[in-house]
Parts: sequence; structure tokens; C-alpha cells
Amino acid sequence: MMHTNRKELRMDKMKFETKDGTALNIEQLANLFPEVVAEGKVNFDTLRTLLGDEVFGDEAYEFTWVGKREAVREAGRPIRKTLRPVVEDESVPTGEDSEGNPYLSSGSKDWDTTQNLYIEGDNLDVLKLLQESYLGKVKMIYIDPPYNTGNDFVYRDDFKQSREEYEDELGALDEEGKRFFKNADTSGRFHSDWCSMMYPRLVLARNMLTDDGVIFISIDDNEQANLKKMCDEVFGISNFLGNVIWQHSIQPKGYSDTLSVHHNHILCFQKSDSFNLGRLERTEEDNKAYRNPDNDSGGPWRSGDVRNALYRPNLIYDVISPSGKIIKPSENGWRWSKDTMEQKIESGEIVFSEDETRIIRKIYLKNLDGRTPESIWFAKDVGSTRDAMGELKAMFDKSPFDTPKPTKLISRMMAIANDPNATVLDFFSGSSSTAHAVMRLNAEDGGNRKFIMVQLPEVTDRKSEAVKQNYENITEIGKERIRRAGEKVVEEVVEANKQLKPNEVEKQVPDIGFRVLKLDDTNMKDVFHSVGEYRQDLLDGMVSNIKDDRSDMDLLYGCLIDWGLPLSLPHAYEKIDGVAIHTYNNGDLIACFADMVSEKAIKEIASRQPQRAVFRDSSFAGSPEKINVAEIFKLSAPNTSIRVI
Repeated sequence: MMHTNRKELRMDKMKFETKDGTALNIEQLANLFPEVVAEGKVNFDTLRTLLGDEVFGDEAYEFTWVGKREAVREAGRPIRKTLRPVVEDESVPTGEDSEGNPYLSSGSKDWDTTQNLYIEGDNLDVLKLLQESYLGKVKMIYIDPPYNTGNDFVYRDDFKQSREEYEDELGALDEEGKRFFKNADTSGRFHSDWCSMMYPRLVLARNMLTDDGVIFISIDDNEQANLKKMCDEVFGISNFLGNVIWQHSIQPKGYSDTLSVHHNHILCFQKSDSFNLGRLERTEEDNKAYRNPDNDSGGPWRSGDVRNALYRPNLIYDVISPSGKIIKPSENGWRWSKDTMEQKIESGEIVFSEDETRIIRKIYLKNLDGRTPESIWFAKDVGSTRDAMGELKAMFDKSPFDTPKPTKLISRMMAIANDPNATVLDFFSGSSSTAHAVMRLNAEDGGNRKFIMVQLPEVTDRKSEAVKQNYENITEIGKERIRRAGEKVVEEVVEANKQLKPNEVEKQVPDIGFRVLKLDDTNMKDVFHSVGEYRQDLLDGMVSNIKDDRSDMDLLYGCLIDWGLPLSLPHAYEKIDGVAIHTYNNGDLIACFADMVSEKAIKEIASRQPQRAVFRDSSFAGSPEKINVAEIFKLSAPNTSIRVI
């Protein structure tokens, strides 16, 4: 008998589609102004009335380019894709070489215990898939995107334009339909393509940052100005922390016909003013100027300037010492007005020399345990490109990657991010310098940082050192570097702690594993056919709506993404009454993808009261069986959310 007095427990279908960003924005607008949204449409006239005409001014400063509208839409456009796990001792095809031979993707390391992720695929799609699982959970992002050299990009987004499309949208035609100009290879189209590639990725990245999160972006002079303007728009101009100048090389470039360039930029933006800027370690060199000869209770201090930089008549006055000596001002006068000077003398900030012939300003060492990060980072402190190549050569004999970043550079960023438990994301991860830096810093300071690396499996150049070492694409270089760097970190930890017992040394070893996930099309078959298209062979193929080559693990991770659960948590496998059961993170989700599930197995799952449960639609013969499952969960686990695929 049905218990109609209990709340209804539905078995909804999994959608396996990322959220529609535009629909979410309209929903948020409706929450603020319900009267401006009707049937999913925004009435801008009503919105204008509510906000006032001044909000909708005719002119305002904005940064734009040809194709920007499409780039903005792309950030919110939903996709039907998934991430397929590649566990230890497994390999899956990631593409084919020129002779049709498949490239095999090497698997994970320490799958069951690691909290790190390595994801293969176009980062735009990957970021969309990670939106729910990592919304507001990433403390630090570092990216080193492709610099714009005027060439085509590997990231071939749909909104990339041809020269003709660019000129059409630009409106570069006269009244007779003739071109005003021809667009050269070095002109605006390539800036537009690059901006369109970057913009949606920045929007999605911002969503993933914690409120106190921070992003660092490496860039050269070609797009630094445009990147700064985009970031001002995406993150907010008030959240700009600074433009770091990194000395990436020391050797002069005598072959250049222009200035010998020795720097790159690193733009730094916080998510909000909740960010707490980390301090850098103070060295003896930093502290050598500070003394406390008079035992000042304020602590160590150094002398500061009391002169004014520019001439000001009101700052020209004499200072009288305690014994009546007259101290004349400098040519431009003192730094402060006479009243302010007297207050500083009274407070002790300004003191007199022993012979009372001059005054001294005290600048106190306020942060004994750290110093404020500077905006110029020298190679001697954070490494250079040559140092980065040396790190790779030490692991591979010859470097299989051309443009790595030094780990010390990324460690500096993590020190500023100021969180030993941070989740660190790099979605242009290249040779995995970021993962290497995370593991090394964890070993040094005992932190528990986690990394998420995302990299397109870009095929390496046929004549490159990478191919000579049998690395067919960049992801294989990145994964192998993590493996080798991790083992090196373990060796260093063991050597540094050889006086400890083995079980104590093991506690000092950081997480050096990673779960490999690969971007792929949805796990579900395409079942969208018009009535006239249904033939018997189609109907036979729809007995199951799941693709034939997909495993339980594929389905499990598809469900994790759809439900917005992190992808690095522990999960267990067991059999109950002959069917496989997957338990994720001790009951966040229990999944059973068997074709037929017995009532005994259903009751056992329900008795564990998971937060979520998922089954195949084909697990049940029909509606009566589904009703029975719902009743079982109503009795034993009324708060469990149940879905089917």
C-alpha cells in the first residue's frame, strides 16, 4: 500500500550537461528583480526603470574587440561531455599519429590515496565540467597561456575567426562594398582571436576561486595590456594586486635588433578583498639595516628620509633642538609641516642626533617574521628560464619541453597565496612545473596543498627532443615529470630525515600521486531522433542509453561531475547480492550500475543512508519496481536524493 502521507521521493534522470550560464544569470536577476523576468526573458525597459536611466548611459569606457560578444556567450554555453578516469596500469587512446597508430595515455599514480588531479583535454571544456565540483574551492590559480605571436592557436575555439569574418564584423567596407583596408597578419584580428580565446577561460577560472583566492598569469609584452584590461573586467579593477616583473633571463641577447628583453609580466588579481597577502621570509640581508641602539620599545628601526622631494615654501622652517640648537631645512624643506613635525618629535618618531645637528626619522620593522612581496622578482631569487630548463634536464637528461617555468617562481606565488592547504589549479599546465612546485613546497613546509593540472594533449613536433624520447604529446611529458619529480622529492625527504624511524619518515612524505582523467564525449548515446527516424535497428540500440564502451568508473565520474562532487575523494568497491556497488567518500554517493538490482541490494544501500544514490534506468523492469525502490528509501533513507541514468 502506498504511504501517501510521506513526502514524495522522486527518481530524477541525470542530465549530464553543464549548467547554462546565461540561464543562471537570468535566475539571479529574477531573484533580485522578479518583475523584470517573465518566461525566462528579461524586460530591459522595466530594468531600466528600476535602476534609473543613468545606469544605462550612452557612453562608457569599455574594452572590446571583434568577437567579444561570442566569447562572453561561450563562458556560459552548456556542453555535453565528461571526464573519463584512467586508473593505474591502464592506457586509453588519445589520438593517432600520421600513420594511424594510436597514442596511449599513461595512467594514474596512487589512484586510491592521492588528492591530486591530472586532466587531459581542452581547458575550456574541462573548466566548464569542473564548475560545480570546484565552485569557490580553488585558493590559487597560476596559468602560463600561449603568448600571442600572430600564429594560429592550438586551442581552436568555435569563435575563432578567419580574416574575412573579422573584416565583415569590423565593418571594413565602403558604400560600394569594397575594403577600406586589407588586414595584415600582425594587425587586430590576431589580438581579437587571442582575447576571444582567453576571455571565457578567465570567467570560468574566477568562478572556481575561493573568496580569498588569487590568480597569477604569466604574459609577455604582446598581450600584457589587453590581458590587464580583460582581467580588470572579469575580476574587477579594485582587485588588481599588481604587475610583477619577472627577470626570466640574464644573458644579453646581442642578436636582437631591438631592446634585449629580459622580463615577462605576471599579472596578479585577488577574487575579493578577503584575500590575505602572504609575507615572504626575511633574510639577514633584509634585516641588516634595522637596529635598536636606544632600546626603543617599538623594536628595531632604520633611519628614514626627512627631506622633501619638491620645493614647498610652507615646509621651509627651522627645527630647534632640546638644547636650543638651530637645525636648518634642506633646499626643498622638510617632509612635513611644522605642526606635524612637532607631533612626530613628541611621539618619538623623530629624534635628534647625539650632537643635535640633525634630525632622524625612525622607520620600524613592523613584520619581524616576513616582508611584503615586491613587484620585481629577480632570477637569483625565483629562478630563470635557464634554471627551469636545468630542472627538466636533471630529470630527463635532455629537456623534452621548450618553455617550462622554474619551480621557485611558482613557490613564490604559493607563499603569497598564503595557504598550506590550498587547492592549486593550472589549466595551461605544460610540463607540470606547478605540480612539481606543489610537491616540493609541501615537503619543505609540511603543507597539504593539492594540485589540479589541465593540459591539452597537443601532439609534439615530429623533429623535437620530446619525440626522440618517445613523448608523443605534451600530456605524457607532464605526467612523467610529476612521476619523476615526486620520486625525487621522496628521496630528498628520506635523506633529510634519515635519523627518524621509517614510519616517522613516511609521515613527512607529501602526496606525490595523481588521478588521470580524460575529456571525452558524453557517456550517453544520442537518443534525439524525430518520430520518422525511428527504425527497428534504432529501437534495438536504445535498450540501453549508455554507450557500449563505457565502464562503471566512467559512469561514476560522470555522476560526480553532474552532482558537483569533488573528483579526488576516496571511494570503495564491493559486491552486494552479486552486483557491484560503488561508495564515494563514505556515503556522499552510492552507485550501482548493474542491469538488474535485487530488492536485497536496494535495502542494503538504503540502510546506509547515503546522501545520494544512483542506478541505471534499466536496473528496474518497469514502473512498479521503481515505486518499490522509492518506498524502500522512504522507510530507511528518506533524505537520500535518488537519480537514474
